[in-house]
Amino acid sequence: MALTAFNASEALTMGVELELQLVNWTDFDLSGSASDILHLLEGKKFPGEAKLEITESMIEIATNVHRHHDELLGQLRSIRDALVIASDRLNVAVCGGGTHPFQRWSDQRISDKPRFIQLSGLYGYLAKQFTVFGQHIHIGCASADETLYLLHAMNRYLPHFIALSASSPFFQGVDTRFDSARLNSVFAFPLSGRAPLIFDWHEFEHDYFAKMEKTGVVKSMKDFYWDIRPQPEYGTIELRVCDTPLTVERAAALAAYLQALCRMLLQRAEAAPVEDDYLVYNYNRFQACRFGLEGVLVHPKSNQSVLLRDDIVATLERLAPHATALGSEAALAELHREVTSEGNHASFLRRQFTEAGSVQGMVDAAVTLFRKGRTK
Repeated sequence: MALTAFNASEALTMGVELELQLVNWTDFDLSGSASDILHLLEGKKFPGEAKLEITESMIEIATNVHRHHDELLGQLRSIRDALVIASDRLNVAVCGGGTHPFQRWSDQRISDKPRFIQLSGLYGYLAKQFTVFGQHIHIGCASADETLYLLHAMNRYLPHFIALSASSPFFQGVDTRFDSARLNSVFAFPLSGRAPLIFDWHEFEHDYFAKMEKTGVVKSMKDFYWDIRPQPEYGTIELRVCDTPLTVERAAALAAYLQALCRMLLQRAEAAPVEDDYLVYNYNRFQACRFGLEGVLVHPKSNQSVLLRDDIVATLERLAPHATALGSEAALAELHREVTSEGNHASFLRRQFTEAGSVQGMVDAAVTLFRKGRTK
């Protein structure tokens, strides 16, 4: 099977996918209710897309394609409201967060879809351990080569998105000391990590992908669990490192940040990516996962170390004219508040654990925060 043809899309359009937790109102453990919720939604007007994920205790929602932050945020809020109404009818709560803080992977049930059953057969217990929750952001690209350029130009900024979205400090009932423990589950898969440094789509398709396909290891781009990957059927670049935030407002802000960043990178004012940039890639990635905004980033060009928090603030300042052009000033202002005063959602969850004195209380707070701002 050849690689799907690249369907060029309008540059800098954006869309979001969120993997959400389904939890019981009684004990706040995960609830295997995804099929029941989707059945309830059948035949009803829903403001986006909702579908099964790998286990029954998670549900994935997706937006349409948007040009502007306010439109994206409006749809995410409508999806949230509709999903909460449906789940309430089943006495199930919905929330964000990159991991559920105390669920046991062995209790999870694989969703009844051929691909998920096939993945379970291939990866064994790792499939159930993949009950973690991420945000995927798609940015439209006018050409296939542009997609590959952005994929590698973004590598230097990847820790920003890990730290800003981090919302998975607890796992299996304990504080992992990571702001994003979720990504440790992704590391276990053999086709995770980074894409090869290729800038020409013809070379990527007919050399790299064709060789990988010939080995029998991959059949489509979905088989790659890379941090960033091209999605030729949509004509997008897809960022996959974000934990699912606790609010749709934070999810929309992260998408707008990526949109503004891509606009800046496409001006090609920065030095072109080279293989040596990846010498510090895994280190920077670890720092963002482990310490969040307090991590240290090594610049791949200068080799100078800088606090991740400071690098994000500096980047937000550089992106100001791009945010103005895109109409996303409010989104970047929210992220600036996160970095300089509020902290990320991992910090919020730790505070809730201290105040509530239990992991159940922490989930209750996450559910409440997700529902905040509902209009119906």
